[in-house]
Parts: sequence; structure tokens; C-alpha cells
Amino acid sequence: MSTDYDSILDKMVAAAREAGVLTQAHFRRFRDLEIGVKGPGDFVSDADRESELLIRKRLFEINPDWSLTGEEFAPVDGADPEHRWLVDPIDGTTNFLNGQHYTITIALRRGNQTLCGLVYDPVADEMFTAKKGGGAYLNGAPLSVSGSTDIAMMCVGTGLPTPNLSLHPGAYARLDAIRAPIGAVRIVGSAANSCAWVACGRLTGYFEETGFVDTAAGILLVEEAGGVVTDWWGRGPEVFERTGCLVVANAATHAYLLGHLQAVPMKNPAS
Repeated sequence: MSTDYDSILDKMVAAAREAGVLTQAHFRRFRDLEIGVKGPGDFVSDADRESELLIRKRLFEINPDWSLTGEEFAPVDGADPEHRWLVDPIDGTTNFLNGQHYTITIALRRGNQTLCGLVYDPVADEMFTAKKGGGAYLNGAPLSVSGSTDIAMMCVGTGLPTPNLSLHPGAYARLDAIRAPIGAVRIVGSAANSCAWVACGRLTGYFEETGFVDTAAGILLVEEAGGVVTDWWGRGPEVFERTGCLVVANAATHAYLLGHLQAVPMKNPAS
């Protein structure tokens, strides 16, 4: 029996919007949130946990046998291990805790493929959606990556890693290597939103070492919007899904970033 992934994506959107209402109630009083610490530079609030619990409930209503991996709780291995939800209930938690834009991201995987996904910014009410082979959209309008090839007009997103990440050494050298001839470097503060911004052309590219749960939906958005997705050495999902060393960009920015990132000596995490 075939599965109606269009209908499933609609239900994912509904779950994300519901989680958006919940998290916005916390967001409006961000100065008063109770905050715990998961690790260096990685905070967690009640809002994260409540958001994931709500999303989990809605997704298991779609199919109780599918598996799920989220950011805040232990994975659930369902009776159907082939289908797996990936959920980040608040991507950009530090942004959230400081009253800045954050996102909710959900992806549905079957085996090693992402079938559909979304990135939702509740503050801006921007819902980015994509289905494999079906294009990428922002609030229902089709998306494509920037067509710019001018180095001086490139706008590149990244993050500044904390020391617990494997490629932290050399982060500032890499930033210096890519920044001089291009138009701008931006830190959006959410890996999912950074990918979405590449898909809609606000950024011409983005690179970071980050988690796959954060970026699975965003990667699909970029691919469906005509962008290029590899690791920092030009390799495919068999590497970047494992290492988190991600480049998403239009073709010109992708070529630029690979050349300049590799000019800085660094350990190849897959070698």
C-alpha cells in the first residue's frame, strides 16, 4: 500500500505550528525561563522539552510504528525501523533564550533518504517545506537558491564552534580565509534556518560542523531549491550525515567555499 507523503507533510506542518504557539508563549517571557545546561554552549529550557513532547505525540498519531530521534529525549525505535522522524523542537536555543529568531524542524526519513521536511520560524511565521522530488516552498511559494556568481556579492552563513566540536581548532582561520573577497558573513544562530535561507536566496551559502537532526530538513530544502550539498571536502551524504561537516550553497558559492576552506590545514574527520 502506498503512503501519502503529501498528507503526512500537511500533518507535520500542523504539528510544527502547534509547537510554534507553545514555544512562543515561552518566548514572550524569555527573560524568566528556567534554564538547565546540557553542555558547553548548549542550553536547554522547559520550552524545548514541552515542544518535543507535543511534536512526538502528533507524529505518533500519524503512525505509531515509526521510529523517532529527537534532541531532548532518548530515541524511540518503533516496529517499523525503516521510517524515522528527526525532530529538533527548538533549533537555535541560545537565540530563543535571548529573544532572537529560532526554528522548529521536522524531517521524515525512509532508510537513508529524507522524504519530506520542514523548517518553521514561529517569530516570522515562515514555514519552509520540501518533499523529495517535489520542490521547496516558503509559505506555499516555490523557492530557488540564489543565481549569483559574483564573489563580491556572496553572503555566507556559518557559526563559531565551541571547543567540544572536533573542528574547533582553526575556526577563526577558516573564517578569515573565506571572508575577505565576499560580500558578507552572517551568523543566523540556527543551522536549520541557515539552510532555509540558502534555499530561498537570503544566503548564497552556509558551512558549519553541526548535527544531522538539525539539518536533515534544511538539506532537503536546499537540494529541492537547486543547491549543492556536500561535506567540506566535496563528499556526499555518506560522510556529512555522519560527521556534520556541511556545505550547502548555490554552485558558485559552493565551489568558492570548498577551495577556501581546504586552504586552512585541518583534520579530515572521515580520514
